[in-house]
Formats: sequence, C-alpha cells, structure tokens
Amino acid sequence: MVVEAHRRGRMARGLAAGSVLAATLALAPAAVASVTGPGAARVTLAGSVPGFVRAGRLVGAVPAASPVDFEVLLGLRHAAAAAADARARTTPGSPLYAHWLSDAAFRRAYSPTSGEVAAVSSWLRSQGLRVSAVAASRLYLAVHGTVAAAERAFGTTLRVYAYHGKELRANATALTVPAGLAGFITGVTDLDEGMALVRPAAAALPGPPPGFRTGVQPCSAYYGQKTATNKPPAYGHHQPYTICGYLPSQYRSAYGLQGLDRAGVNGRGVTVEITDAYASPTIVKDVNTYSRRHGLPPLRPGQFRQVKPASFDHIKLCGPQGWYGEETLDVEAVHGMAPGADIVFVAGSDCLHGLPRAWADSIDHHLAPIVSNSWTVTNGEGTEGQALSMGYVNFVNEFALEAALTGIGNYFASGDDGDDTISVGHRAVDFPASDPWVTGVGGSSVGIGAHGQYLWETGWSNSYSTLTKGAWSPAPPGTYNSGAGGGTSRLFPQPFYQKGRVPASISEAFSARPHRAVPDVAMPADPNTGMLVGETQVFPDGTHYGEYRIGGTSLATPLMAGVMAIADDAAGFAHGFINPALYQMLGTTAVHDVRPLGRRIAEVRTDYVNGVNGGKGKFWRLRTAGIPTTIFTRPGYDDVTGVGTPAGSAFIRALSR
Repeated sequence: MVVEAHRRGRMARGLAAGSVLAATLALAPAAVASVTGPGAARVTLAGSVPGFVRAGRLVGAVPAASPVDFEVLLGLRHAAAAAADARARTTPGSPLYAHWLSDAAFRRAYSPTSGEVAAVSSWLRSQGLRVSAVAASRLYLAVHGTVAAAERAFGTTLRVYAYHGKELRANATALTVPAGLAGFITGVTDLDEGMALVRPAAAALPGPPPGFRTGVQPCSAYYGQKTATNKPPAYGHHQPYTICGYLPSQYRSAYGLQGLDRAGVNGRGVTVEITDAYASPTIVKDVNTYSRRHGLPPLRPGQFRQVKPASFDHIKLCGPQGWYGEETLDVEAVHGMAPGADIVFVAGSDCLHGLPRAWADSIDHHLAPIVSNSWTVTNGEGTEGQALSMGYVNFVNEFALEAALTGIGNYFASGDDGDDTISVGHRAVDFPASDPWVTGVGGSSVGIGAHGQYLWETGWSNSYSTLTKGAWSPAPPGTYNSGAGGGTSRLFPQPFYQKGRVPASISEAFSARPHRAVPDVAMPADPNTGMLVGETQVFPDGTHYGEYRIGGTSLATPLMAGVMAIADDAAGFAHGFINPALYQMLGTTAVHDVRPLGRRIAEVRTDYVNGVNGGKGKFWRLRTAGIPTTIFTRPGYDDVTGVGTPAGSAFIRALSR
C-alpha cells in the first residue's frame, strides 16, 4: 500500500484540447522481438468477441485498406494492491480516508512502466500499425492503421454485423496477442464498434435538433395542482395531471438543500465535469436563457468551459443531435442544483473511441473531483451473450480505479429500461454503472407540493394506459413502459462495501456467489416528475429556444453530481468515490429509504400527437408509478433506488463526518 502526501482540497486542473501525450518511444529490446515475431506462441484475450457478433446478422467483410483507430489497454501494476489501497482511501473511518494519491504518485505506484509501453509499441509497429498517442497514465496506447494490419496483428478477421438497427464492425473471432506480451495487454477497444450502442444516439445531421415539446397543458406546476376531472377515474377517483416540469428550485427544496443555498453553500469553488459525445453549439446561450427565466444566476465568466477535440466524426453512426440534448440537460441540472459550481464539459469526438478516451484522459489530468456520465450501454457488461467486449469493460474498470485512488467520484446512469428484459430479452444491468469503482445512479418518481415540500417518493417504474373511446386501455396499471435500470451483475463479484448490506435475494440472483448490485443511490428520473429544460431546437415556425420536460437516469445522474458539489463545498474537501460512505448511511436519516407506498400513484399525461404542437391534436395517457417487475423498491437496499435518495443537510453532514 502506497502512502503519499494527502490531497483533501478541491481539485481541478487545466487540460488543453490535446489530452494525450505524443508517443516518443524507444525500440523494445531484442529479447522482446524474439517472443513476438513470426511463429511465437499466442495467447487469447478472453471475452474479446462482443456479444452482438453472436446476436447480430452478418452483413459482410470490411475492406482491407479501410483505416481503423483503436486502443490497446495495458494493465495496472500491482492491481490487487491498488484495489486494497483504494478501499482504504475511500472508506470512512480508515486512517487513509480521503487522503488521495497525486497523479504522479499513482503513476509511480501502479501505472504500466515505460518499458512495457515500449515493448507493446515495438510489436505494434512491427505489424504495420502506428502508435499515435499514449495516455498520461500509460494505461492505453492509441493505435492507427489499416484493417489488414489489425487483422494480422490480432489473428482475426473484421466483419460487419447488423444489430439493433445499426451496422457495426467487429472481430469475428477472439483476439490473440504474442505470449510474451500477454502479461501487459489486458484488452483492445474500438476494433469493434460496440460503443455505438451507448445512449443517447439518434441518427441525424449536426445542428440544432428537431423540436419537441413535453409538459403539455393541461399540466401542473406542482404535484396535485390540477385534477383531470374531465377524464375517466382510475383506482376509485380522478387523478391529477402530471407536472409541466419541475424547476431546480423545487428539487433543491424537496431534497432539503435550500437552507444550505441560502447560507452560501452552493458548490462554489468545486468543479463538476460532464462527459458526453459531441458538443452543443448553443449551450451557453441556452443555459443563460434558462437561468434568467427560472431564477438561477447566469453563468459567470469562467464558470463554464468546454474541452473539445479538433473535429468530430462518425456523425451518421452516433447522431450528434441526441447528444446536444443530453449536454443541455446535464449542464442545466448541475447548474440548477449547485449554482455556484464550476462546470467543465468534456466532449468526445464521437460515441466510439472518442467518448471513453475523453473520459479517461480527463481522469488522467484530474479535471474535476466529480464526474457526471449520463451515458450507458444496455446489456453492456461484456459477458457471454452481452453487448460489449471485455476490452471495454477492462478499460473502464482500470480508469475508474485510478479515479478512486486520486479522489475522483464517477457517477454513471443506471439505464432507463428497468431490468432490460424488454429491450434485450433477458435480465441484465447496464454498464458502466455496474462497475464496482463507480457510483451507479438509479431513479425515483417524486411528488413535490405547492411550497416545495417533499410529499412522496417511489421507485421509477412506469406503466401506461391510453385514453381510448372514453376509457383507459389496457385497464390500469396498463403496460410497462420504462423505469430505472437495476439488478445484479453477472460479471462483477460483490464489492466490499455491499457485503452485509444488500439482500441475498438480489446479490445472489444468478449465482450462489454474491455479485455486484445496481444502483447505489438515486435521484428523480421519472419523466413524468422530470425537470423542465431549455434548448435551441428546430420547430415548424423556425429555429429558436424552447422548453420541455425530461427525465431518465440521464437526469438523476447530474442531479446527484450537483448534490455532491454542495457536499464537497460544505466539507471543504473532495469526497471522491462515495460508495463505501453511501452504504454506511443505509437505514439512517441521511437518506430517504424509498419504499412501496401502499397505494397507487397515478397521473394523467397530456401529449401532442405530432410531438411539437396541437396541429394534429392531443392524446392522453394514465401513468401508474412504482409498478414492480423483477426489480422493485423494498425497505433498505433495493435494485431500483439503491440505498435511497439524499436527505438534504443530513446527507451532507453524514458525508462531512
């Protein structure tokens, strides 16, 4: 275990647009060449065939001369010691708690050596590939070359497969590497295009996205303001209309943060990082317009900045416009919850290698102690039959462990498809939220009263009935529609902080050996109790700013990041990876234990038929909240809301202690 001068203060250091170090590598020793040349023994990289190869339809070959850009991941040195070290530094009560390693100390103790980098680089060059960059932590090498060279290097063939409406490149067989390098290389990413399955993604051309409006009148400014007396009753009485969209001030009030805000504890001096693909061209204007309209301070000079690549690519495959909306939601949610916090937006060049590289490089350069990641891959853990290869899983896991050691907390959305049965045909959890070194953020539905008071809360799991010929059809609660992602990982064993805290019925859902449960914590995510956001969009009457209500764990995640900015501000130090602290709060007044309410919560939702205006009329649905599936709320830990939702100042005090 490495003990280094501790660094408890707020941490946010600058990063130029070029966020990897140029590779200037010496040739590997001749001894390395002797075990990597022709005829040398080869070792298979386990789990290197992505699941969509088996589940997809073969379309055809990839032209041999096509260019490819990918990463070769190098393993941490002393990985077990690094995990033990991270446990000590993130567990309250430990002598090392919140004594974070500096970036330099992390690299001295755990990064791959320059000799390992040189050996792998020499081999790659011998295969006709070029190492274009090396991560500052030396955890990955960025590689460029042709399909033919990559196939030769890794002993495979690349093919195109149709899967979930996309045509994706992937290796048809397992990747192999020379036995002499097998101890260094832990994975390869972006030879396959599995990251194109990351959400959000809607194929469109760059520019402001097509307009849409939710939160359509009649709707309510707060829970129960308007009742749908002209619509059929459900569960014995007329139900209220959904809210038009909560404002950040309502969330701050309901979750007990207004007093801290009035006392000046609003995230000032803390930096929150947001990672997404692409970058909205109207973000600053939109956030300032939104802030002026809803009682928030506009962004002060220097409070917000974007770290962007020189160019963006894979436009058709990834769909930038869906990401513009994600960035807008994320920035407005963080600014709304923690108006004083600085925000740095890190843009990936695409949803393939660009997004995870941008995230990893920001950790290497320690841009912020809090990182909000509203992106996820459904069924993406990388085990047999699942979407991603183990190269991606190892990539995220190693950088997440680096973050935990250096005082960075990563918050990842748990997904919006419940247990994933409908979307993929079997129970699964989303990745990266299932990684044991990140905080998976689940979702709730929440009722907020006329005076900002917390009225009720249940797990986000919605079913819908549609008003058809004067009646709700199917009969309420209707058909399952969406809900917070959660459940049990098939890949990761139970982490130390969940032992004795998660019911065996959850942790042992698939095996007698306990496994990682998801999520860890929750914030509002139900789109019917979601937040009003504002964004420049293309409407039938022109391109202009418009507002709409939105939810999903893509909302819950930046809301939680905002709460943590307030917590870091109040404590005067970076809390970093908070899961060990979260599970110590289980069952205490520091968190709202989200349980079944014992009664049906339903609301009438109004929507435009065309999604934009009343030109084609409106339609109505009855939303019933908290309908259990294989995952459901229960006393204590549950796999919809984790330990629960933050209980205001009590949560902040518990973290500060």
